[in-house]
Parts: sequence; C-alpha cells; structure tokens
Amino acid sequence: MEKIQDPMNGLVSLLDQIDQGEMHTAQLDEAHVGDIEGTWGTIRVGDTGARKTWFARLLTVLVIMGPGLITMVGDNDAGGIATYTQAGQNYGTSLLWTLLILIPVLIVNQEMVVRLGTITRVGHARLIFERFGKFWGAFSVIDLFVLNFLTIITEFIGFAMALNYFGVSPLISVPVGVIGLITITVTGSFRRWERAMWVCCIASLLMIPLALIAHPAIGPIVHDTFLPSITGGLNSTALLTIIAIVGTTVAPWQLFFQQSNVIDKRITARWLKNERADTIIGAFLTNIEAAGLIIAAAFVFAGTKLFNTFVDAGTTAHGYAASGHPVMGVILMIILLNASIIGACAVSLSTSYAFGDVFKVNHSLHRKVNEAKVFYGSYAALVVGAGAIVLIPNAPLGLMTFAVQALAGILLPSATVFLVLLCNDRAVLGPWINKPWLNVVAAVIVGLLVMLSLILAATTLFPNLDAIRLAMVLGIILIVSLVGMGVIALVQRMRKGPDPEIVALARMEKETWQMPPLAELTKPTWSAARKIGMLTLRFYLIIAVILLVVKTVQLAIGH
Repeated sequence: MEKIQDPMNGLVSLLDQIDQGEMHTAQLDEAHVGDIEGTWGTIRVGDTGARKTWFARLLTVLVIMGPGLITMVGDNDAGGIATYTQAGQNYGTSLLWTLLILIPVLIVNQEMVVRLGTITRVGHARLIFERFGKFWGAFSVIDLFVLNFLTIITEFIGFAMALNYFGVSPLISVPVGVIGLITITVTGSFRRWERAMWVCCIASLLMIPLALIAHPAIGPIVHDTFLPSITGGLNSTALLTIIAIVGTTVAPWQLFFQQSNVIDKRITARWLKNERADTIIGAFLTNIEAAGLIIAAAFVFAGTKLFNTFVDAGTTAHGYAASGHPVMGVILMIILLNASIIGACAVSLSTSYAFGDVFKVNHSLHRKVNEAKVFYGSYAALVVGAGAIVLIPNAPLGLMTFAVQALAGILLPSATVFLVLLCNDRAVLGPWINKPWLNVVAAVIVGLLVMLSLILAATTLFPNLDAIRLAMVLGIILIVSLVGMGVIALVQRMRKGPDPEIVALARMEKETWQMPPLAELTKPTWSAARKIGMLTLRFYLIIAVILLVVKTVQLAIGH
C-alpha cells in the first residue's frame, strides 16, 4: 500500500514527541502509539507534512477512515435492519424524515467522542471512572456488558435467520459465525481487522440497489424526507416505532467503541479533522442505507395485503418473493447476514476495549493473543456465550430482544449525560472543551434522547400508558428546562467573560495539547446542581432497572 510520509525528514516536531510517548501523556497501552496503519495505507508517526493536492488529502482521509465508518454502519445491525424494514412495511415512506433528523444527532454525539479519543488517549469507561467515581465507573462497565451481551444475542438471531433463509441450519451457521468472528479479530493486526470491516461496510451498500429494484417514485420520497408526516396519524404505536428508529441509530455502545477504536488506530489531534470527516461520511451513509430499506419495503408492499403486517426480516424476505421480487428477498437476507457480522464484531469489541481500559491491561488489535489475553479472551467469551444461547432449544429469544430495546432506552440518558459533561471538563479536554453553541445543540439533543428514553422505558414497563399524553408532558418539561438552563448559562457567561486560557492558545499549541496522566488531573468540583442531577439520574436508573427486571420475570413466567 502507498505510504504517506513527511517530506520534511529530519524535523522532529512537538507532535512527533507526543506520538512516540516521549512527553508526559495519559497513554495506558504503548501499542496505541506509532504509525497509523489503515486499510488504504500508512501514515508515519510524527508526519506533519502539508497535503497540498486533492489526491493527497483524499488519500489521507481514506487512511484515517475507519472508526467512524465502522461505528455508523454497525448501527445498521440486525436490530436496525428489522426496525427500518418494519418502518417501511408498516408506514410506507412517511418516516423517512426521522433519518434526516438523526444525521446531525449522530454527528454531534460522535464528534464529541472523537475529540475525547484523540485528545485524552483514554477510553470512555476509564474517563467515567476517573471523573465520576467508582459507582458510575462500575455502573458504566456493568451496564455496557449486560446490554452488549444481549445485543450480540440479537445479532446471532439475525445471523441464523439470514442463513436459515438459504436452508442452512442454525446448528451449522451459528458455530461457523462464532469461529468467523473470532478469527477476524484475533489476527494481531489492526489493519487486517479493519480491512475485514471495510468489506462489511462495502457490502452494506446493497441497501441502496434494494430500494432501486422496487422502482420507487421520487416525489413521495422527497416529500416524506423533508416534510414530517405519519401514515395513519400519530398514535402510540407510531410513536414507539419512531423511538425504535432513534434507539437503533443512537446506542450507548457507539460511544465506547469509537473512542477506543480511534485510540487503537493511533489517531491524534493532528488528524482530528480527518476523523471528523470519517464520522460525517459514516453518518450520511448509514442513514442513506437505512432509507433504502424503508423505501424498498414501502413501494413493494404499498396497497397489498402485506402492508402493515411486519413480523420479522425473514418474513419480509419471503413477502418480497411472494410479491414477485425473489431477488429482493435474497438481497435482504445477505444484508441481514452482513449487518449481524459487523454489529456483533463492533459491539463485542466495545466491551473488550472497556474491560482492558478499566483494568489497565493490554487492549489493542495491534497485539498478539498472548500479549492481550484479557482483551481477546473477553471478546471470545462474549461471542461464544451469545452464540450458545441462541442454540439453546426454546430459549426466550423474543424476551431477550425485548430486554435489549428496553435496557438500551433506560441506559441512554446516563451515556449521553456523561458524554456532554466530559466534553466540558477542562482538566480532560483543556482547549478542546465544547464551545457554547455546541453545548446548546448537545443540550437539545440530550434532552430529546432522554425524553424518548423515558417514553420507551415507561411504555415498555407499563403497556397501557398513554404514550402521546406522556410525550406531551415530557415535551413541556423539556422546553421549560432547556430555557431555564439557557438563561442560567447565559448569565454566568456574561459575568465570566471570554476564557483567557483558550483565547491565549495558538492553533499549533492547541493541536499538540493532550491530557496529562489521569493521576495528575485535578479532581472535578461537584456543584450542588450537579450533585442533585447525578442523584436524580442514579434514582431513575435504579428504579427503572428494578421495574425492567420485574417486568421481564413476569413475561418469562407468563403473567
């Protein structure tokens, strides 16, 4: 592969010293320092050469590209394929506007994660431990493990369903899938792993021709993308479908995975713009692909007896065949198979990265198995365990799918709140903390996600609850809260004035600033408002999880 090198050989920059670990940084695994070895080439450590041509800039983006693209395409996992197909089969193209809204949500959320990764060089779970204490640190790792394990089970359900469509028994497909996922990851080469993920990302493009085969009309697509509407009007079922689309697009594992994968790829602040581009491209691509699934189902089933009868992706594939489009059924199952692979791999790795980060053991895809036993061992254990559960006769797979959706909704508030607080922590990000306008956008996004999470959790635990009325009440509370927070923040900013530390920093100084070792960071000051907020969050999570456990047990025993 072509290697991008610094043409100014012999110059040792400040950035070079940081990348080689010669300066005081927070690096926890030495494998995270060195050349960037991407799918499309290598960028040498300490490379500060300017990219003067469009080809050089494009090649640089391609070499950096990976963490953002894989995270975003991984969003369209087995659960995502089912959710988007359901939206198209039951509501036509009327919910396409939700995907347009989710693009900036994904970009804002994951851009903050990218900054944390490139500047701190420490994983998300470790930062939560250090800045919020042992309770929240342990909580973040435990809930990530439980949620991810349940999610991986749903990936294997999708994997088995896809191959069963082609006549392959789960007794064969699942073990092969387990072996394949482990083989992809334990090669000891970051580049080989990333290349396998790039193959999956390219295969995911099949969602676009799937829509074209259905001969869609452009008019309704454009209308429903830019003008919100809901076929049949807004009701509790439609609202929960919208929440499911949001939930499958914005998931807690993304934060942990992309931050750690950025670090593992050795991307520093020098390449932050390129990683932002990676994230933005991924956000657009994943939502365009999701739109393909919605459009395909919408135009094939419109006006037929199969409209508004979604059961699962496998049933929809058979429905395509019954409607005279057998090729679409085959393509949909290939898409589901591919989505299950990349989803299972990314979700499993997000857990392994977190374990390695928290327990301070080697956790890099650059390392051989004997150099990172806990990292690869936890990954293999998750994959094998999830695959084994899917093969258990009469296993409550439907109940597990229910638990994934409900638990993801419950845990989303804590994940998004921690993200915004970390990106406003001066000790952690220094000159890279959120700008005021970004905090405004982030506050609105977090508020909406929390509101949708509360609706999902409440209606899941209490099915007879009026979701529309609950949404109206929570919407009013959200607006009042955001306005109040905005007024308080504006008054405080006017009193404080511009931050002299940020103003004084030159661009190069900002570009080479990195978080010092975690042990040297000043402990965060907890204001009364922050203490109340965190206690409220803790209370909500404890009550919601208890109710979820009770509800799950009731469903399991048939009550």
